[in-house]
Amino acid sequence: MTILGGILERLGVHAAPRAEGFLAWWKRSLAAWLPVRWQVLLGLARDRLLLSSDGQGLQVQLESAGQLRELARLPAAITRRELDALLGPRLSQLRRWLLLPGDSSLRRDLRLPAAAADRLLDVVGFEIDRQTPFTADAVRFDARIVGRRADGQLEVELVAVPRARFDAGVAALHDMAQGLAGVDLAGPDGVALGVNLMPPAQRREMRRPWLRKLLPWAVVVTVLLALAGHRLLENRRAAAETFAAEVETRAAQARQVAAQRQSLVDLVEGAAFLDRTRAARPAVIEVLAELSRRLPDGTWLEKLSIEGDRLLLVGQSSDASGLVARLEGTPLWRSPALAGALQPDPRSGRDRFTLTADLVAPAPVPAPAPASAPRAEAPATPAAEAAR
Repeated sequence: MTILGGILERLGVHAAPRAEGFLAWWKRSLAAWLPVRWQVLLGLARDRLLLSSDGQGLQVQLESAGQLRELARLPAAITRRELDALLGPRLSQLRRWLLLPGDSSLRRDLRLPAAAADRLLDVVGFEIDRQTPFTADAVRFDARIVGRRADGQLEVELVAVPRARFDAGVAALHDMAQGLAGVDLAGPDGVALGVNLMPPAQRREMRRPWLRKLLPWAVVVTVLLALAGHRLLENRRAAAETFAAEVETRAAQARQVAAQRQSLVDLVEGAAFLDRTRAARPAVIEVLAELSRRLPDGTWLEKLSIEGDRLLLVGQSSDASGLVARLEGTPLWRSPALAGALQPDPRSGRDRFTLTADLVAPAPVPAPAPASAPRAEAPATPAAEAAR
């Protein structure tokens, strides 16, 4: 285990998962949502064609969802073009793998640290000399993770095939060997193990020239969609700004109308208050006219004050004691009385007085009764005419 730790340290293997592994998982997850036909056209389908040769003919099998189905047994000399014509447009687009018999390989079980998962082939390559009688250059090998132990170690299976047997199996396919995506190995039950013995540099995927033709159009469509989305967003933003400006204008108008309405309400309420105040006491002109009629000729006023409903008179009179009697009996005020004692004025020979009274609100004028409709006279009878 110490030797393996040193190997991992020299290879720069870390325990953190690689970005490539995450991208591969993400790609498989997205592909699972696509229809099968689209997966085949885009090269995302996991279905594949397995080709195996027994020296006398070629066996073609379809591996789909972990199940094998034999499609045909063909002569060994069949060409790639003839095989495409037999398979049809859908199956001919699938990846093609060479399936070697299981008795042509060596399989060994290994235990490796969890950090070896990122660069499993490089780590296993150092173990071929110890686990097999061949060197790493004399075999084609691959490794697969069988399980994980509770302590975090990986249970790995090493699969190696001598290069001579590998090259013989590839050569048996003739010109179809040029389009191989990988080389797998048959298990004891005939099902492929899921390894790829072909070196990474020699692996080839199915060519799809129509994808290259569609790529520029896809870029153009993407750019146009982006521009259309941007234009739509700008239009929506401009419409939102216009709507916000209109709302603000309407709000300013509404505030102005509300202010004008409040001013009108205040004006109406002020006018109503003045009307109520005026109606609560007699008019000043009426009070002055009534005083002029009731005060005798030998009396004049120095001060006349109306504060609320209170009337105050200050002046001089030759008959000050009789003023209270003269001011009584008017509907404009009530309770006239002298405030304080009379004070004689030696210069004028009259008495100075101070007189108060309470103003009385005028009686409300009754509204005129609505005129009643005249009663229709009964038609005159002959008897009534005769009585006239």
